[in-house]
Amino acid sequence: MNFYGWLNDRLAKTKESGLYRTLRTMNTAPSPEMYVDGQKYIVFSSNNYLGLANDSRLILAAEKALHEFGVGSSGSRLTTGNTQWHQKLEKRFADFKQTESALLFSSGYLANIGVLTSLPEKGDVIFSDQLNHASIIDGCRLSQADTVIYNHVDMEDLEKKLKETNSSRRRFIVTDGVFSMDGTIAPLDKIMSLAQRYHAFVIVDDAHATGVLGENGRGTSEFFHVFPDVVISALSKAVGTEGGVVSGSKVFIDFLRNHARTFIFQTALSPSICAASYTALEIIEHSKEKRQQLLIKAKRIKTSLQEMGYTVKGDHTPIIPVLIGDAHKAVLFAKRLQEKGIYAPAIRPPTVPIGESRIRLTVTADHSLKEIDYLLHAFKLIGKELNMIK
Repeated sequence: MNFYGWLNDRLAKTKESGLYRTLRTMNTAPSPEMYVDGQKYIVFSSNNYLGLANDSRLILAAEKALHEFGVGSSGSRLTTGNTQWHQKLEKRFADFKQTESALLFSSGYLANIGVLTSLPEKGDVIFSDQLNHASIIDGCRLSQADTVIYNHVDMEDLEKKLKETNSSRRRFIVTDGVFSMDGTIAPLDKIMSLAQRYHAFVIVDDAHATGVLGENGRGTSEFFHVFPDVVISALSKAVGTEGGVVSGSKVFIDFLRNHARTFIFQTALSPSICAASYTALEIIEHSKEKRQQLLIKAKRIKTSLQEMGYTVKGDHTPIIPVLIGDAHKAVLFAKRLQEKGIYAPAIRPPTVPIGESRIRLTVTADHSLKEIDYLLHAFKLIGKELNMIK
């Protein structure tokens, strides 16, 4: 079989299993209502939790920086890509996360890879939650350290595995703050307690918690009133822009600046993105009411779906995973939603385990109660049509 025949055969198997993916085109800026492939939908799949991705204040900040610094950064941070906006954002983010220092990466994915491939060494052990994000999994695979997987947010299993590795040189516990596909919150207070008891370092990927959890939106650290060794954040969720930020001590950030390959060799974020992100942080710290409304809306959707008879995962976050089970059925459910003008694609393996395909709903602060009621009505009709609920 030639190269193209081999690839076509593999794609055919992907299609047969219900796991084939295609791209959809967003024809408008992020908002609760968007045109997708030219058709209008109410979107319940965006990570734009606080509605900042299309906020006029961020657009103005980016526009001003564009005129001052141009479109691209023209190089890595260590060559020609470092501007005052990169430095201002790092200082602002460190203040926001209440750490000594911070370092910008071009994406949250690159931030996770950079930390996990530069910090742990051969002879060390990384303890990784079973449902950690793909970027953490890949970082663990690329690390020279050994990786031990513990059951999802299972502190008894984590402690058992910590006890079994007393001979290792250093130990690192890495976890999502909020798990992107299940909407669960890592028990960071208990993780920190175990880390202190067993002399481990804690790394938290706070992508989906930053801007959402905690009184001031600082994430799981503020939510649990603890201070992990390393906090990794994504600017592409509640902040509304793009990029990743690692926060921690001055010596750790200095270490990353000199050892993280995904920082050293990656083209820097554009200054306009940094300027918009800086403005977003200013807004986030003064958006308590908006955050509260966001979580109230999320609770309303989750409670209503459970009352209908759906199995809904997650804790009190804007991520609301509705379990469908079979991948083909999840795709059909998503198609029925689209027919009713709702865009919420099916999530299938390998993103989630086999048999746990789902509709992963996300709510934003900008969704109206009318839109939420329409979503719930659609779930009720489709669920009865597909014999999922009574």
